Amino acid sequence: MPTPRHLAAGNLRSIVFMLVAVGFFALMDAVLKTLSARYPVLQIAALRGMTAMPLVLLYIAWRGAWHTVFKVRWPLHLLRGVLGIAMLSLFTLGVRELPLSAAYTLFFISPLLITMLSVPVLKERVPAAHWWLIGIGFIGVLIALRPSGEDLQSGFVTVGGLATLGAALCYAVAAVTGRLASRTDSSESMVLWMMVLMSVGAGALAWPDWVAIQRNDAPLLLALAITGFCGQLAITEAFRHGQASAVAPFEYSALAWGLGLDWLIWQSLPASHTWLGAAIIVGSGLYLVRREKRITEVHANAEHP
Repeated sequence: MPTPRHLAAGNLRSIVFMLVAVGFFALMDAVLKTLSARYPVLQIAALRGMTAMPLVLLYIAWRGAWHTVFKVRWPLHLLRGVLGIAMLSLFTLGVRELPLSAAYTLFFISPLLITMLSVPVLKERVPAAHWWLIGIGFIGVLIALRPSGEDLQSGFVTVGGLATLGAALCYAVAAVTGRLASRTDSSESMVLWMMVLMSVGAGALAWPDWVAIQRNDAPLLLALAITGFCGQLAITEAFRHGQASAVAPFEYSALAWGLGLDWLIWQSLPASHTWLGAAIIVGSGLYLVRREKRITEVHANAEHP
């Protein structure tokens, strides 16, 4: 059984990996936002899979994990592929219309959605207090959405806002599906088939409106491949060595990245109601994680007095 010192060391290492992962993914999202001004969103989803494929194949070869990638539950992988295409396309549409920090604010509802979905899908028990936290989180979304109709230009009642909410829902369903698949399938197979299905599926859907790739965008496509791949590796390491309850809160550092990138690249900052909505959503999410950690510790102490 791990000692408190070993747990602390593992958690510290995992927190560092999570911060690195969030940074890579934020840079990837900045690339997506830049490319979205020139290419259709489905084409960008296809390019995300295609550019990452060589790196994924090299990684699997380096790990010597080819024997694991074909022993999979195909229905779950196909569902994850469809959800991945929808999620990335909708999120790209969202960041095309909104600042990164604003899109992240809405996307932060996904941990609460995952908790909701864990009841019917994973058969997990959610305490009553968690449902209150989920409700509070949705109030934060409504504040960020600003449904009164005032100042819609700076609010979220737009195609971009609704697209980001749809992306968060797809992400939550894909995460729960991933939990089911991870019980029997390797992490290498999950990454590989997600990239394959995204490349083929999104590519086929995007083909009728495919836009020729501009030579000047080659550095952006290279950055898309590297940031996405490194972010995936870092987040895998983050959850491999540390407790999920200790690591997950640092995913909210994406908001700081979004604010910084918005200011440096696009010279924009979110409106005041966005800050309020973000505070409510992040606060409810952090408290939810804290309660989960406390419940886990209580159960562990009961099992190992």
